[in-house]
Amino acid sequence: MSFDKLGLRAELLRAVRDAGYTTPTPVQAQTIPLILEGRDLLAGAQTGTGKTAGFTLPLLQRLHTTPAPKPIPAGRNGVVRRPVRALILAPTRELAAQVEESVRTYGKFLPLKSAVVFGGVNIRPQMMQLYRGVDILVATPGRLLDHVQQRTVDLSRVEILVLDEADRMLDMGFVQDIRRVLALLPNKHQNLLFSATFSEEIKALADSLLDSPAHIEVERQNSAVELISQSVYFASKANKRDVLVHLLVEEKIEQALIFTRTKHGADKLVQQLHQDGIPAVPLHGNRSQVQRMNALADFKSGRARILVATDIAARGIDINQLPFVINYEIPNVPEDYVHRIGRTGRAGSEGTAISLVSGDEMRFLAAIEKLLKQRIERRELMGFTPAFPQDRPVFEKVAPARTRQQPKPQPAKRTDRPNRQAAKPEPAFVPRQNAPKRTPRYEEEVTTRPSSRKDNRPEWVKAKQR
Repeated sequence: MSFDKLGLRAELLRAVRDAGYTTPTPVQAQTIPLILEGRDLLAGAQTGTGKTAGFTLPLLQRLHTTPAPKPIPAGRNGVVRRPVRALILAPTRELAAQVEESVRTYGKFLPLKSAVVFGGVNIRPQMMQLYRGVDILVATPGRLLDHVQQRTVDLSRVEILVLDEADRMLDMGFVQDIRRVLALLPNKHQNLLFSATFSEEIKALADSLLDSPAHIEVERQNSAVELISQSVYFASKANKRDVLVHLLVEEKIEQALIFTRTKHGADKLVQQLHQDGIPAVPLHGNRSQVQRMNALADFKSGRARILVATDIAARGIDINQLPFVINYEIPNVPEDYVHRIGRTGRAGSEGTAISLVSGDEMRFLAAIEKLLKQRIERRELMGFTPAFPQDRPVFEKVAPARTRQQPKPQPAKRTDRPNRQAAKPEPAFVPRQNAPKRTPRYEEEVTTRPSSRKDNRPEWVKAKQR
């Protein structure tokens, strides 16, 4: 099946061919016809399946073929601006920038304007761009509400709303911000909700937002992409860094995305890799937006061989044909493992995911394998012996943890042991007899030390006093 059979316009087909795509992915083949019909959609698709193009292409066509609303007057000078007709919400800055880049790529032959707004940068250039008017706005929820408060954006004429990575937005605590944004939209508009997982919160949000939606789930929930080769290397905390450097050198890895659990761990690993002569850049929430954009640019261009990131960037990095993803520290949430390794093996290309597991991370590995319902291949490196026993079977039953209602039982007290503390006699109080009474020092000083104060009174006052 080709894109020509999906009912897309010639301008969009030309842009798709220029981007190097000829055959739609399964999620694109299913979502594009439904969105073109104007139906609400609830789509579940793993990262890297091409879902961004799956909603971007039909969105561009619907906006181009439907008549545009009247412009909005802006200011006393009679200037008018385009109203926002499509709103795309994304959880992270990197993902928002990536989606807006896709909108410009696929819509370069259409007279539609787009913009992206997110936090961490100066708001005034964004305000000026919104003042001139845009058709498609990609935003993070927090910065979008900032613009609403500044009255630089009007959402009363939105025709299409897209919630991309909705499960991630709920995990990051954006549910109240999303509801505030929904209250600003018109009553009648098309809603598209894309999520990698379908939790109870997602289902509740879909029930309140979507109207008789079409339901699509391209791949099994929380499944890993089949094109990704997964493996595990056991290493103690002391030699994890040596194992990582050995893999980067011996496997001749020219480009790799490495994940850590903490921001401090990412910065520390970057410093250690620099000491080993390996160029690396960090990417996490404590970095400014300019630093994060520069890090991504250096990584994509090849100036930086390694990108060390935290889970905040797990869904915002889209790099064509990224060969390796390395979990320097595996996540404690099993679903985050799926999103991490989803940065490789994208758009039908093969990828490799490597995880370095220490003794205290065995329980995290067991949870991940239980979620995937498969055992990840174990590998060993010559000269690196883990300082802990081998792992137990994945599905071995573990005794449930005790809760507060079930306190740990205490051993019974022995009654045959004598109470030595009670038998110990208390010391008797013996007052001191005939203790000499000592005169306070200050009284001695007062009586013996002469006064050093000078009498500066006049002589006639002294005589009168005598």
